[in-house]
Amino acid sequence: VQLQASGGGLVQPGGSLRLSCAASVNIFSINTVGWYRQTPGKQRELVAHFTTAYSTNYADSVKGRFTISRNNAKNTVYLQMNSLKSEDTAVYYCNADYMGTTYWGQGTQVTVSS
Repeated sequence: VQLQASGGGLVQPGGSLRLSCAASVNIFSINTVGWYRQTPGKQRELVAHFTTAYSTNYADSVKGRFTISRNNAKNTVYLQMNSLKSEDTAVYYCNADYMGTTYWGQGTQVTVSS
């Protein structure tokens, strides 16, 4: 499975970004798919993911600000990030569990700064 992440960049506090993760397989066949993030010196942490085709799970720190969605026809998962804060600055990774194996995308940098 290949995961191609895109959409990161530099944004001011309070701004918005949308990340995209394009999968090389039908995302209906993926057990879980979503987003993690990592900052230097810290462990990678869950941001949001689909636990089934339509059930979602979010980190407490992003609830009410981030929304995960999917376009099954495009095999793509999105992360809409609103009201961004400086503490959201991180490298964001797309993640998928498929046929008993965990896959990671290449990461996309999100920087929230004025």
